[in-house]
Amino acid sequence: MAMNLTTLRGMSKLAADLIIINAQVRTMDADNPLARAVAVYGNRIVAVGSDDDVKELRGAHTRMIDARGRLVLPGFNDAHVHFMTGGYQLSSVDLRDAASPQEFAQRVRRFAQTIERGRWITGGNWDHERWHDTPLPTKNLIDSFTPDTPVFVSRMDGHMALANSLALKISGVTRDTEDPPGGLIVRDTATNEPTGVLKDAAMEFVFKKIPAPEFDEKLTAARAASEHAASLGVTSVQDMSAGDDVGVYQTLLESGELKNRIYAVSPLPDWQRMALTGVRKSFGNEMLRIGGLKGFVDGSLGSTTALFFEPYCDAPETRGLPAGEMFPEGAMLKRIKEADSAGLHVMIHAIGDRANDLVLSMYEQVGREHGARDRRFRIEHAQHLRPQDIQRFARGSVIASMQPYHAIDDGRWAERRIGHNRAQTTYAFRSLLDAGAQLAFGTDWAVAPLNPMLTVYAAVTRRTLDGRYADGWIPEQKITVEEAVRAYTVGSAYAEFADGVKGAITLGKLADMVILSRDIFGTEPAEIEHTEVLTTIMDGRVVYEK
Repeated sequence: MAMNLTTLRGMSKLAADLIIINAQVRTMDADNPLARAVAVYGNRIVAVGSDDDVKELRGAHTRMIDARGRLVLPGFNDAHVHFMTGGYQLSSVDLRDAASPQEFAQRVRRFAQTIERGRWITGGNWDHERWHDTPLPTKNLIDSFTPDTPVFVSRMDGHMALANSLALKISGVTRDTEDPPGGLIVRDTATNEPTGVLKDAAMEFVFKKIPAPEFDEKLTAARAASEHAASLGVTSVQDMSAGDDVGVYQTLLESGELKNRIYAVSPLPDWQRMALTGVRKSFGNEMLRIGGLKGFVDGSLGSTTALFFEPYCDAPETRGLPAGEMFPEGAMLKRIKEADSAGLHVMIHAIGDRANDLVLSMYEQVGREHGARDRRFRIEHAQHLRPQDIQRFARGSVIASMQPYHAIDDGRWAERRIGHNRAQTTYAFRSLLDAGAQLAFGTDWAVAPLNPMLTVYAAVTRRTLDGRYADGWIPEQKITVEEAVRAYTVGSAYAEFADGVKGAITLGKLADMVILSRDIFGTEPAEIEHTEVLTTIMDGRVVYEK
């Protein structure tokens, strides 16, 4: 039962379990935006106000936290992660910042020396855009020192990966293998031999051959992911690729090791399996819920598989690729209609402007045919939009689930791909908010770092990672710290049908909070990225302290 301060004062034998005093509390509650102290009973917030008022709830066993004037915010809710992938990546080869093909190769070589023969090397998260004027990596880079080790390491966006010769052999990919619908096997132009790079649906050739991890391996990865998230103030995550891993999270929950709330999303093509059980949107408890379904309409900008109306500037032979889920024609619309009829929560990955137009059009058609209701359709990424499509998000109540770090990463090279004009409404945070659209922020971890401070920094400054844009890349699309934090808390909670119980420091809501090392509302925007999490409180208990 949600209790308020008056109720507690009338219960003489009851005291708060935890109290934070001497804080700058930004509640994200429009009716009570600022406070000095917060009290928690069980897993609920029971008082928000002055130090003197809240101290009245102190008892013999109350834990007191003196914030020493520091900023307290609602716990961050990452609206788009790949949680298990992130957990595995914490213990896999890290290629994200490899600055050249040679460094890429040497990291794979060193990692291969640490594992047993025959074990797959996956993960990686490489970014060839760091390699100036260098083409995509090839299997020749790594074949010589991985003859007995199958390798399939992904680009950071997850839409293409490099296989070594052994992995291609195991997967049966040869010069005679045809490209699947929605995928591409990159080939040597002289010999037609696969180079090792597979894009989007073509990656399935290899994925099908990678042995599934044992349950204990999954538990280890989930535990690592949960602890990492807690250390960054992330108290809730929306796992876009949970699939069959819900049982892993349930096991951690039952053992008391789960340090974050999880909305576990399944693939849209699996909608029938969920619908047959009678499950509908956001089913579960306050820690673990299901009922969300994610589909794909296109690929990514970095892999030149994001779907655009016009050709790529640096690859004029292509406008991107529809995802495999778009085939046969009409399949995606049919799934959305069926999942919506079953009361499930639909969210679709769309990056290119053509992809976003397609999803918006499908959502609009379903809304017309099925009638108005609170369905909270989402577009995951919503990266590249035509100006005329921005208002459609607000008009159709479509949530733009976005990851600002991608803007300062992709912004280094995006205009080479799509030109200056199309870039003006790329990662259009300001335009979407001004149009009245609902934003939900996240990171896409492990594609990008899970750290919320980098996300807020990116949304507020838009300073690209290469330092080229001191005032921000497309500075007209910058937003305020308040707007960014709101999208990362209230907005993300709304995007998972949980705004009634979390997202703000408000009487009766779940006690998820974070104490930061500096006031990001008062500091220079460029300093936000250096802010650290000092304390994370989730479900009324301290799950991380620095």
